Amino acid sequence: MARVMTLEEVADYLRVHPSTIYRLLKKKQLPAFKVGSDWRFNLESIDRWRADAEHGRASLSHASNSKN
Repeated sequence: MARVMTLEEVADYLRVHPSTIYRLLKKKQLPAFKVGSDWRFNLESIDRWRADAEHGRASLSHASNSKN
């Protein structure tokens, strides 16, 4: 079964401030879904996103520019 994390848990996992997570969500740069009014994150999707970013396949600045 896939692990689902809260915003605070994913911020701790990625070692960033929760406001950074909100900023990435606003720019649609982080895989997530909502349950009611709360954001949730699939651990496998976060790991894949992070691996892609680390290997240069998902440049954050490029991702935001391509959606505008």
